[in-house]
Amino acid sequence: MALVVFYEKPGCINNRKQKALLAGAGHQIDARNLLTEAWTPERLRAYLGEQPVARWINSSHPQIKSGALALDYDDPQAVLAQLCADPLLIRRPLMEIGGQYLQGFDADRVDQLIGLSQRPEEDIETCPRTHSATSCSSGGA
Repeated sequence: MALVVFYEKPGCINNRKQKALLAGAGHQIDARNLLTEAWTPERLRAYLGEQPVARWINSSHPQIKSGALALDYDDPQAVLAQLCADPLLIRRPLMEIGGQYLQGFDADRVDQLIGLSQRPEEDIETCPRTHSATSCSSGGA
């Protein structure tokens, strides 16, 4: 059993499914609110790893979806500053597991790291409300 510090957007459908997979494998979850955490660029950067800057972003964010917000992916420091200022822009979840920092829910990576008793039968990373009028990114669930 591992302790998973799990930064989520409360009410997110996929974060709930991800936590259920972790709990089903016997792992302890310390769920924290991604949106109210005091992020700094240095602290957040540890979770982002070597991913391209574009993978840091929650593509379901209302301003990203509408095109109202354009991020300069050639300036990672500026993007980090924007993520810290508006944590809803951060692709979730963020997880710390035994000193390892992860962004997103890569079931293969999580399974390698701590084991999962089952695999997701559906996409549990892409917001299921991406193509609907109701978005997970704002308010409620």
